Amino acid sequence: MNVYNPSPVVEQSSTGGAPAMSQFASMAGQLELRRLYTAFRRRLKLFSAVAATVLVLAILLTLQATPKYTATANVMLDPRQERVTNVQEVLSGLPADTAVVDTEVEVLRSRQLAERVVTALKLDQDPEFNHAIAEPTGVGAVTALFQRANPTAAQLTPVEAQKQRERVVDAVLANLSVKRAGLTYIIDVAFESEAPSKAARIANQFAELYLLEQMEAKFDATQQATRWLNSRLDELRGQVLADEAAVQQFKIANNLLSASGTNLTEQEISNYNQTLAQARAQVAEDEARLTTARAQLARGSTGEDVGEALSSPVVQKLREQRTELSARVADLQGRYGERHPEMLKAKRELQDIDTQIQAEIRRLISNLEAKAQVSRQRAGAIGGSLGGARGALEANNRAMVRLNELQRTSEASRTLYESYLNRYKETSTQQGIEQSDARVVSKAKIPTAQSSPKVALNLALGLLLALGCGVGAIVLAEMLDAGLGTAEDVERRLETTYLGSIPLLSSVADEAKGASPIDYIVAKPLSSFSEAFRNLRTSILYARLGEQVKVVAITSALPGEGKTTTSICLGRASALQGARTIVVDCDLRRRTVNRVLGSEPKAGLLEVLSGEATLKDAVQVDDQSGASFLAISKSNVTPKDVFGTAAMDRLLTELRSRYDLIILDTAPVLPVADTRVLAPKADAVIFLARWRKTPQHAIEAAFRLLGGTGAHLGGVALTQVDMKAQTRYGYGDPGYYYAEYKKYYVS
Repeated sequence: MNVYNPSPVVEQSSTGGAPAMSQFASMAGQLELRRLYTAFRRRLKLFSAVAATVLVLAILLTLQATPKYTATANVMLDPRQERVTNVQEVLSGLPADTAVVDTEVEVLRSRQLAERVVTALKLDQDPEFNHAIAEPTGVGAVTALFQRANPTAAQLTPVEAQKQRERVVDAVLANLSVKRAGLTYIIDVAFESEAPSKAARIANQFAELYLLEQMEAKFDATQQATRWLNSRLDELRGQVLADEAAVQQFKIANNLLSASGTNLTEQEISNYNQTLAQARAQVAEDEARLTTARAQLARGSTGEDVGEALSSPVVQKLREQRTELSARVADLQGRYGERHPEMLKAKRELQDIDTQIQAEIRRLISNLEAKAQVSRQRAGAIGGSLGGARGALEANNRAMVRLNELQRTSEASRTLYESYLNRYKETSTQQGIEQSDARVVSKAKIPTAQSSPKVALNLALGLLLALGCGVGAIVLAEMLDAGLGTAEDVERRLETTYLGSIPLLSSVADEAKGASPIDYIVAKPLSSFSEAFRNLRTSILYARLGEQVKVVAITSALPGEGKTTTSICLGRASALQGARTIVVDCDLRRRTVNRVLGSEPKAGLLEVLSGEATLKDAVQVDDQSGASFLAISKSNVTPKDVFGTAAMDRLLTELRSRYDLIILDTAPVLPVADTRVLAPKADAVIFLARWRKTPQHAIEAAFRLLGGTGAHLGGVALTQVDMKAQTRYGYGDPGYYYAEYKKYYVS
């Protein structure tokens, strides 16, 4: 496949490479802009139609739109709070930062708040928001005549009623606009409605219910906290009582009673220690006295010099103070009673004072022995009691470990209970003094001017939209345009050689309207129409450089591409130039050459191939141009394969010897297989495509079919080109400059 690349070759030198590339890039940009401009010119009607339609629709929608009014209330998040009591709140105030403000904006847009507004203002009974109860207008009124009437609220099922209410809420939210005013704490709550007073009322209701919702949230939080604290206090109170009872029961069970902060066992041991020390001292004293007295008696003493006798007032005054002793007895009896040792001693001295001084002395010594024995027994008894108390103390100390644990548990329970009790009291004092974190700075006023539709803005946007849709339509049309319009399209999209274009006769010759192209080419040999075929002939002759091109197969992808007209006109133009030219009709099914020439030969191609007629008998000569034609006679029998036979090869060989140019008018490639058989026998295959009509995919499919036959594709020529349109929109094609050189031709 021959590929022609029209891009210029840019040579770069060591010193001028960069400027040359810059100049080339600039030229490429200009070419691209010009191509876009020509595409716009080509689709100007489409652009105008789409843009005008969109603009008219925008105008109609603007004029028919219901006027609406917008009212705005201003709410401010106030970081300042009144402090009635110095008590921490259950639900703290909102911090005034950006995230919180944005969050509150979303709260104002929430569905829950909108539902409360709908309920408070009974908007579900307003036709503006509840379309189910609205009276139909326009087309809707006509349609309503043929539809069942909407059910009343009493006739709706719970599910349908809920859906209807949700639609009302959606309608309210659709008219609500909540936004933050710059970076301030102000939130603008705007509502749009058909009635100015309604817009202001709904905007104010949103603001008021928002503040009420904040206060209700704090009130509910306080109530919930109070209930929870109260229930928790009941649990903690029972826990404290149980823990304290466990401490007391453990003390009683383990004899851990105390007085004045000291354990009774410890007090008892302390007393025993003091008493035991005194008892031991008394034992030592009594034993010392007894030992001394015994030692004196052992040395033969009468006892009068015994220390006890000397120190005893009875012994000293027994005889001298008998009277005083009687008074002393009476005094001792009154002070100590009858059982006191001194009283007994005094009585014994009184009774025996005269006759038993020695016996008294012995009695004193015996008394010393008794006192020593008693002191020893008393000290032993006190020591035993002290040991028992110490054992009890050890047991108590072991029990104190558990007691301390119980006491810590009890103290912890009481501390926790007291903290909850204090918080309960603080929380209870907050009920009724909750404050909102926001306030209404400015209530919505009844608007005096409509907010929509904005006629000037709508018209401006409609114009921009119209222009955009027009441009979009052009882009879409260009993307969907699979036809080929210029030489550049052929070379770039098909990657094959562009041979030329065949103009539509009416586009280059106004006086030739209704004339036959095959006749016009003879009648006006110097016209631009004839020149197009001479250019095509020249391109065909050089389709294979270095090789002579004699046999040319004219084909296309689909029917109606102008193959037969092109073949006949090309044959006549070639013959007028003095070349021996023959046109062979190879379309067995259509026999188009016969219809175009208006003749019905008796013998034709099939008869020549079958040997029923000679070539001379079958060939028709055009007297006006000198071109020869080998048509197909009317026959009821069409052989299955006539072009793949040796007879066809012999015929082509004979034609090569007689003619300078043999034009084979073949059938379309896609529907008929004959062309694929015949194409390899030609020196070049000339592929025709109808200008801006033949789809590119069809051409590529035909190329693929021909590619496996070994045929040589000479290139593509465009047929039925509207040269008037090409001069305006055909940038990238030689026909774009047709207006500049059309005067060169003779009409």
